[in-house]
Amino acid sequence: MSRRLADVARKVGVSEATVSRVLNGKPGVSASTRDAVLTALDVLGYERPTKLRGERARLVGLVMPELQNPIFPALAESIGGGLAQNGFTPVLCIQSAGGVSESDYVELLLHQQVSGVVFAGGAYSQGDASHEHYERLVELKLPTVLLNAPVDGLGFATVSCDDAMSIEQGYGHLVQLGHRRIGILLGPRDHVPSRRKLAAARRMAERHGLALDDELVVHSLYSLESGQAAAAKLLRAGVTAIVCASDPMALGAVRAVRRAGLRVPEDVSVIGYDDSALMNCTEPPLTTVRQPIEAMGKMVIELLLRQMTSERAIGDEVLFAPELVVRGSTGPAPAPARA
Repeated sequence: MSRRLADVARKVGVSEATVSRVLNGKPGVSASTRDAVLTALDVLGYERPTKLRGERARLVGLVMPELQNPIFPALAESIGGGLAQNGFTPVLCIQSAGGVSESDYVELLLHQQVSGVVFAGGAYSQGDASHEHYERLVELKLPTVLLNAPVDGLGFATVSCDDAMSIEQGYGHLVQLGHRRIGILLGPRDHVPSRRKLAAARRMAERHGLALDDELVVHSLYSLESGQAAAAKLLRAGVTAIVCASDPMALGAVRAVRRAGLRVPEDVSVIGYDDSALMNCTEPPLTTVRQPIEAMGKMVIELLLRQMTSERAIGDEVLFAPELVVRGSTGPAPAPARA
């Protein structure tokens, strides 16, 4: 009993007397401290007292923004399978416009007494979004892992694919094919991975002596329809190639090229990002930058389990190298029109 008190007190950062008051149902403890103590019991593997036990299972929240983009079902399969192999049950939480918000899901998961949370895409990557619900997880010291680059200062363990390297690979491939006017199609302006990609694109353009004017950079939502509308702007700016921040965006760009009466890749080359399911079955097959989903999923599980067994918070970002997969949507730059 004394060891349990000491372990939980260390994990939460309170006195053993406070832990004892929570376990014995005594007054004088704030709701947030009580929640933190109960969460620490779960995370450290101690059984709750019978009156505090409820119907708790070994649950881990898996919060995602959508499932329409094939990359998210792939992540859910990888991470969910890893959780199950380690004796945890994933609780899949999907956001939708006008539906349950990310912060609402956090409260729901806390009420379910989850042992941890994994976020695969969310407000943590958006500079202009509210981050108060993440502060609640920090306060409770609940094991949490993020997928993709977050804003500064959150302090969570993070697993990311190297956004800068992805642009270097895609942009460099197009330069080698002779393209000189290359458009960049990114996510929202406040999106941290998109900011990293844009910074890398500017460095690549400067390195190769190319222009990257404002008209060559367009921000969009991560969908086929938004990608099509954004790519149309780049085509009007005279690009011969487009590097996209997701595969659905790239498919939208291919559609925009065809709607403009042009061909892929003879007139305009297109590169995606993710190498999500069936990208080798499109027409033409999509050149894209592959994220190593299986390896990233395993690292997510490792970081989550490490937090469950360690008293030290883990706030590092683990970067994985992407891989350019060349298929049929990229080709040599078109010859300049003769006068």
